[in-house]
Amino acid sequence: MNNRKQNVIKMAHQLFINKGFQATSIQEILDHSGISKGTFYNYFSSKNELLIAIFKTVHKKLEKELNDLLIGQDPSDIEVFIKQIELQMKMNKRNKLISLFEEMMVSNDVELKGFIKQGQLRAIRWLYQRFIDIFGESKKAYLLDCAIMFSGILQYNLKYTYMAQESGPAIHRVIRYSVERLVKIVDEVTEAGDQLIEPKLLERWLPDCRETDQAFQQKICHTVLEMKKGLNYDQSKYIELLDFVQEELLDSKNPRKFLIESAIFSLKSDQTFFEKKDLQKLEKLVEYRYLSLPEN
Repeated sequence: MNNRKQNVIKMAHQLFINKGFQATSIQEILDHSGISKGTFYNYFSSKNELLIAIFKTVHKKLEKELNDLLIGQDPSDIEVFIKQIELQMKMNKRNKLISLFEEMMVSNDVELKGFIKQGQLRAIRWLYQRFIDIFGESKKAYLLDCAIMFSGILQYNLKYTYMAQESGPAIHRVIRYSVERLVKIVDEVTEAGDQLIEPKLLERWLPDCRETDQAFQQKICHTVLEMKKGLNYDQSKYIELLDFVQEELLDSKNPRKFLIESAIFSLKSDQTFFEKKDLQKLEKLVEYRYLSLPEN
């Protein structure tokens, strides 16, 4: 994405925060961004598409910050999960995502509604995968149900605590309270062996996310996380390279092999920070990914 397009997204987001999505006209976006109508429609087919681009931009930043919280940490540590949820809540508030989301909900636009549905499912999938990290594979069959329940518990706890407290709730307290209830729920449904929704349904709900090869996805995430341990901000270029390799392998339908190989070559150029076995494991995962592509 070029800098000019990024600026339009940034300026429009600020307008939507200040005035609301529906109340902001395309002309105001043009004036605020300093672009022509032709340039706008070269970037976006509609204001709705621009709104989707804003959500994608914020989500990408959030995803990176959530992953950064895991660097050097034990993924099963529930305190790390609490910090991740708190980060999400603060970013939602800072970017007024809830109010923008509510405006999207009343839209009759098919694309917007589809985007909302996919976003909700991806949020549940993220919780489900984090719960596997925290509670273990032995409870996996019940963790999609728990992810759905936790999402509702947290949402309504926040909503009604806001209503009860004029100054606004202590977000950390609400999150911790909700997580403590979650732990009890996971234990209860596991002990009862009571499953409502099978996790494999995520494959049907999100067919583009390669959930059918979840083992591969987990191996990539685990390998990259292990390689990040011990790195600090002085080695930020290596963190960025590892993030790039992971994103290409997991998020791209056609990962760019020459760029991935270039990134791995840069990682191998200084083996002071990485163990040889980890670099070899990463290369094998890259090779597996390409062998699994349809044309191969």
